[in-house]
Amino acid sequence: MKNIREALPLLQEPKKIFITTHHKPDGDALGSTLGLYHFLIQQGHKPTVVSPSEVPDFLMWMPGIDTVLNFESEPKQALKVLTEADLIFCLDFNNLSRIKSMEEPLASASQPKILIDHHLRPDEVSFAYGMSEPEKSSTCEMVYDFIQIAGGEKYINNEVSQCLYTGLMTDTGSFRFPITTAAVHEMIADLKHRGLDHAIIHQHIYDSWSAERMRFLGYVLYEKMQIFPEQNIGIIALSLEDQSKFKISTGDTEGMVNYPLSIESVTMAVLLTEKKDEVRMSFRSKGAIDVSTFAGTNFNGGGHFNAAGGRSKDSLEVTLKKLKELLNIPLN
Repeated sequence: MKNIREALPLLQEPKKIFITTHHKPDGDALGSTLGLYHFLIQQGHKPTVVSPSEVPDFLMWMPGIDTVLNFESEPKQALKVLTEADLIFCLDFNNLSRIKSMEEPLASASQPKILIDHHLRPDEVSFAYGMSEPEKSSTCEMVYDFIQIAGGEKYINNEVSQCLYTGLMTDTGSFRFPITTAAVHEMIADLKHRGLDHAIIHQHIYDSWSAERMRFLGYVLYEKMQIFPEQNIGIIALSLEDQSKFKISTGDTEGMVNYPLSIESVTMAVLLTEKKDEVRMSFRSKGAIDVSTFAGTNFNGGGHFNAAGGRSKDSLEVTLKKLKELLNIPLN
């Protein structure tokens, strides 16, 4: 994988550009892809953002979200865009397996693939150019850096700022995680000087819950959260039945893994969410606990040192049993 600076000549003339991110996109995934979209479109390019799956409801306010194609529901149109593209940008994922059903067509695509990502251990052979910086807070911070590398600061308008701030805020836990560096605050200051209204974004993300989602959170914390003081671990396991009780939609479990970690004695938290074909897992930790290696070794996952994801093809019960055994938690 060559340095992303070497890809800049490819952007000197207007291009058709395919932009994508990981399956089940979050605030950083959509913030980075749409931030890049708004930057490129001002330069005469024709970018299209394609998500491997549906967009969560709590991000439907984002500028440009109505232009995003869902590969699962619009595969023919998405594949047409991919076939006609001159360049492919891959944001917020380090391996093509993270895009699930899009993996094969993207792997087969002959156009140059450009990576912008902050996860550990990228599959560099899959990308022609890229920047991979795990020390960065978010892919949105890296898109901001890329815009500066490209000399495009004048194109950071309100749409770009709103998108990039969204991922910056959500991936740093509203700027409380250790990954929140001085550079993060300097970026925020720059966006504020450019006219960003950050308060409205917080309102969209944190103050626009449905009553059902709020009731679901109460149910999760009271009925489903387990704390194991001797191991300093908190676990939440959600079955399909739990989710159906409250008509849970995409994105409604976002951030719930952080609640056990808010307890003083808890240094590691795990959220298990049962889906039709697998169990999805979110890991969070404090201090020197490496959940990325743990998730990668045991649950087909990975991510960051203190924040990672994983998945299991076993049932929820079997996966939970395996997790407890690995963490030396009594099974009864």
